[in-house]
Amino acid sequence: MGGKGSRRRKGFTGLEAAIVLTAFVVVAAVFSYVVLNAGFFTTQKSKEVVHTGVEQATSSIELSGDVIGHGWQCTNGTCSPNTADPNNLTVVEFYLTLTAGRHPISMDDLVISYTDKDTHVGNISRSDNLTMPSWNYTIINGDGDALLEFGEKARIRVVLPDYGVTKNQEFTIEVKPAEGATLAITRTAPASIDKTVSLH
Repeated sequence: MGGKGSRRRKGFTGLEAAIVLTAFVVVAAVFSYVVLNAGFFTTQKSKEVVHTGVEQATSSIELSGDVIGHGWQCTNGTCSPNTADPNNLTVVEFYLTLTAGRHPISMDDLVISYTDKDTHVGNISRSDNLTMPSWNYTIINGDGDALLEFGEKARIRVVLPDYGVTKNQEFTIEVKPAEGATLAITRTAPASIDKTVSLH
């Protein structure tokens, strides 16, 4: 009797061990699946964060060609390209293109600011007229929309505040797209101001 009872207990213990082993395998599989999914999710989020950081840190636009200054006469806050002002640099003109591999940007979403030793304007208004201060754009070889796309150039004209800058005065224009780093353009008005002059 004792031997048979002992054998029954051993058989029961073996079945129990198999169930426990199966349970461990199932739990381990589920745990591994959860851990792997969490790892994949974290990796994906990390890639998104890195990608966003790179997008914000790299510039989506760059200068194309020289920065041109104009000594245009301004009267009552409106500048005329037909009359020269030999004492003040009043309008700055430059061209923008997309950097390699970047997506098109909306010119209507640009923010342009201006700073010199006496003046700071954080967001110059956009206007089709040469009023002071303001800026406007024209897309060269464009397809009629407001997007600056690959192969296109945008001519930007900025009418400086306070009737411009005088001779030998340094100033900075910042162009801030909706995505990407700010493009800072720092130049100095020349010692001799003409209606059109290249700025360095």
